[in-house]
Amino acid sequence: MKKFRKVLDGLTTSSPGGTIGSPSCGSAAGTPTAAPTPREIDVQETLTSDNFQLCKTVRHGFPYQPTALAFDPVQKILAIGSRSGGVRILGRPGVDCFCQHESGAAVLHLQFLINEGALVTACADDTLHLWNLRQRRPAVLHSLKFNRERITFCHLPFQSKWLYVGTERGNTHIVNIESFILSGYVIMWNKAIELSTKTHPGPVVHLSDSPKDEGKLLIGFEAGTIVQWDLRAKKADFRIYYDEAIHSVSWHHEGKQFMCSHSDGSLTLWNPRNTTKPFQVTFPHGKIQKDGRKESCKPILKVEYKTSRSSEPFIIFSGGLSYDKAGRRPALTIMHGKAITVLEMGYPIVEFMVLCETPYNNEVQEPYTVVVLLEKDLIVVDLTQSSFPVFENPYPMDIHESPVTCTAYFADCPPDIIPILYSIGAKHKKTGYSHKEWPVGGGTWTLGSHTYPEIIITGHADGSIKFWDASAFTLQMLYKLKTSKVFEKPKAGEGRSAEMVEEDPFAVQMVSWCPQSRIFCVVGISAHIILYRFSKYDANTQIVSLEVRLQCESEDVITPSENENYPCFSEQGSHSPQPHHQHPVSPGSRTPEGAKDRGPCLKVKERVVRVPPGYQSDLVIQLLWVDGEPPQQITILHDGLSLHLLVSLKMTTSYCAFILCMSTVDLYGATDPYQRLTRSPRRNRQSTSGSTHKHLWELTSHTCTHTQSKMPNTHTLCINSRFLKGPGRKLSLPTDLKTDLESRENSFSRSRSSSVSSIDRDTKEAITTLQFGESYGRKSDVLPTPCLWVGTSLGMVLLIPLSIPTDHEERMEEAVTVGPSGAVQMLKGSILRFAFLDCMGALIQSPYEVWRDLNAPEDPDRPRRRKLVHFSPSSSQDANGDGHLAVVCSERQAKVFLMPSQACLFVHNITESSFVLRADVVSVCNSVCLACFCANGHVMTLSLPSLRPLMDVNYLPLTDMRIARTFCFTNGGQALYLSSPTEIQRITYSQEMCDNLQEMLGELFTPIETPEAQNRGFLKGFFGGNAHAFDREELFGEAAAGKASRSLAQHIPGQGGVEGMKMAAGGAVGELARARIALDERGQRLGELEERTALMMTSAESFSKHAHELMLKCKDKKWYQF
Repeated sequence: MKKFRKVLDGLTTSSPGGTIGSPSCGSAAGTPTAAPTPREIDVQETLTSDNFQLCKTVRHGFPYQPTALAFDPVQKILAIGSRSGGVRILGRPGVDCFCQHESGAAVLHLQFLINEGALVTACADDTLHLWNLRQRRPAVLHSLKFNRERITFCHLPFQSKWLYVGTERGNTHIVNIESFILSGYVIMWNKAIELSTKTHPGPVVHLSDSPKDEGKLLIGFEAGTIVQWDLRAKKADFRIYYDEAIHSVSWHHEGKQFMCSHSDGSLTLWNPRNTTKPFQVTFPHGKIQKDGRKESCKPILKVEYKTSRSSEPFIIFSGGLSYDKAGRRPALTIMHGKAITVLEMGYPIVEFMVLCETPYNNEVQEPYTVVVLLEKDLIVVDLTQSSFPVFENPYPMDIHESPVTCTAYFADCPPDIIPILYSIGAKHKKTGYSHKEWPVGGGTWTLGSHTYPEIIITGHADGSIKFWDASAFTLQMLYKLKTSKVFEKPKAGEGRSAEMVEEDPFAVQMVSWCPQSRIFCVVGISAHIILYRFSKYDANTQIVSLEVRLQCESEDVITPSENENYPCFSEQGSHSPQPHHQHPVSPGSRTPEGAKDRGPCLKVKERVVRVPPGYQSDLVIQLLWVDGEPPQQITILHDGLSLHLLVSLKMTTSYCAFILCMSTVDLYGATDPYQRLTRSPRRNRQSTSGSTHKHLWELTSHTCTHTQSKMPNTHTLCINSRFLKGPGRKLSLPTDLKTDLESRENSFSRSRSSSVSSIDRDTKEAITTLQFGESYGRKSDVLPTPCLWVGTSLGMVLLIPLSIPTDHEERMEEAVTVGPSGAVQMLKGSILRFAFLDCMGALIQSPYEVWRDLNAPEDPDRPRRRKLVHFSPSSSQDANGDGHLAVVCSERQAKVFLMPSQACLFVHNITESSFVLRADVVSVCNSVCLACFCANGHVMTLSLPSLRPLMDVNYLPLTDMRIARTFCFTNGGQALYLSSPTEIQRITYSQEMCDNLQEMLGELFTPIETPEAQNRGFLKGFFGGNAHAFDREELFGEAAAGKASRSLAQHIPGQGGVEGMKMAAGGAVGELARARIALDERGQRLGELEERTALMMTSAESFSKHAHELMLKCKDKKWYQF
């Protein structure tokens, strides 16, 4: 605990000019400023560096660019490999684990050690990895790097410790899973094929042991050669040479036949006893043409041949469709008896697996499910029903249903908001899913003790918005909102929307949400803002729209440091007020000189529409075209969601009013730190004109007075009261929302306030952040009043006091007045974030309105009056005197000011070589801190108000603009970002959460008894061959096969050995539990061995008895009596 006692400036003596000079406030980290005044402030900070640690928690969404699939039929867990080297392991809902190979090489093959709690991965860098899944955070136990050959196929027989590895050269190697060392036993390609063969058979594309005899290994080569290799005799039993290339092979469970899929779209069925030709060749999708020839078909990439006791066998394959139809969708074909079912998929099929009741390949398979891995989706088909319905996916695999354009993260939400959103969203869920239980139900997961309601909001390119329940490290969609329903459907290639946004006119640019008042605001790419209110009842409503025309010329500015003596500018144009048509020109009309004003980019529905329960549009604001140019994108939104509460904006139901519209030049007033030069007006450009009233213009339902002053090179600020019912009033405003932000470091373009650095000192000024709050607009203020804090791209901070009548009746008669105070502060870089603390260091929450349903039936006993919840600095610190602290963070610097004196208490230079992308004031461990994410990948936290560095971790280099657009912090020490176009990565920077992470994650491995093999019977086992007598250790061990060449592969010990397991176990209790599990498994194996021995003894006694009876029967018979 550390106490800060600093002497502050006088509340009324410091001048604005002295405050502007930021270097006077100090430049070192957490540098305080001294001032000759007796006033003191005591802040006890409880956060230290020990409270912070950065680590990844969970990853949600569909694995980006998937490549491989595997399933453990006993543990019932699913693994998906990706091109970036990631592996997602899924079980029951809540069991979701992400592993990443350090090399980043693509995962080509996955192979579970069934019911052993381990996974083998084969990557594109020709390395095998063994993952330990018996810990909540899987780790690599061993790695084996092949130096001279490329891996093309892997196969691990059930209950075997020897892994077969096929290579591109056609050789087959054998790896000991326990030691991860190559065996000296190698099946060379030139020995597998006949010596007379002149061509290379190609890479190995298939390896499997015969269900009839485990000592027989079936090897499939790409060129069409199939060899059954006798492992004991080290020779080939048979060889098959087929004209078409082979893609996959699947055995019948009895081992008497196997099926192959080929590149010409055919399926061939072979008998191992007669391999001269296939006894059946079928083209499932090949039609016979008029000339008698079969039409050409696409390759069948994979086939599965599964048997069932109660019905005909299932033949399931991907591909094989004919080439006759261009653009035909990928399909999975299910052949069951004479019925052929084609399931069309929305994306190309990467891999599929048939889930069966038994893990043994020599038993009747009884398939019940098909898991289909697509490029952008995971489909699970129920085979037990004739209609083959799909299962409803419990995982959040549809985050990327439309590309994610923005994110928002809210922790510790009101507990009732999640059930309400879920109940509304459940009414719109799709139907027709299978009613059976989700087949991937492995692992265990329990709700941890450190959980609280969390919600993630994602905005998408198609205008949809999804609310997700993110509590307890899970993710489940609650509610989906479509903003496109507010507008008429634009015709393709026509209309104003096509000229501005060709593909996604409804794309969501940013969102703002108040969980307490349930008010939601959306900014779209087509320069529109939509305000939503939540209601549990449907309603018939007319969407109210407000069209806004903003115009302002832009030209260069020069900072005082650049040219203090010669305030001149490069001539780019300026403007003077010119006559303007009071009525907008029709959007379709044009003049010979150029295009005139147009309407909004999208057309709002004008008819009365019926809106379902949930979020219902209350107001739509659209920016108009000006002088033939489309409106610029909105750079920052702060609807203050409580602005109407904060300043008691209670509007009538007949009009909507703009309160303020002015440029930053007018907001600076006499304190403008920049020297500007006006220019002559451009030709063929029209500007608005009207009654000039400096700094303030008001609009009511009856009168309209607005100001227009010279607005060179600055961005326009607009504040909207945003409330209205009934028909909307269309307004033509005097300024243009236009700013030309130049490209910055790393070629990033600004799409949000926190996306780009202010590197160029001569960049044009733009408003980058807004914040409503009760503060002190002037140094002479005694009580806090509603204020708007404005931050610009040049590091300027402006305060705008708002004067609004508090009484409802007065509000209906008196106008809202806005008087810029001229208060200016300066920081380095673009302003990113504002926050307010009381003098005890506690965060002052924004006021909000208690939610009430406007569509609910009226109750005469309960008057419909708004209930306001204030968090005023004056009410929370009576014992500490007046005033509060203002935290301001820019792209390079953070400062803490004392209000109302506006004295700078602390300053910290966050970075000199990079810039901050995202900054938020968040609560951690019952205190507050400033969290920052920089473009160089550093995640930092600073104490408040002293701005002491608490954590600085080089976590994630900014390699994609997607990360900058979606990275966001929240309370509780958590953050998230879009790690790929389809996945959300959540991280924590709290030491407390890192300590409890093991408790909150799910267990992948659970002790389950391995199912027993079916009793084959004495006669079947005696005459059908004894497959259990095959001893791989005797063949592949070092004693028999010798050692492999050291240059062939290199063994690399992993980091997930005993030490990693001890760390993941969580102490002695976890270690004892794992020892007990190991003993149980050993006991189970000993029990199985004892049972097999007893069965063999019984069979031997039976055979001896029958032989003795036969001997007694034939004892006294002569030879001629037989």
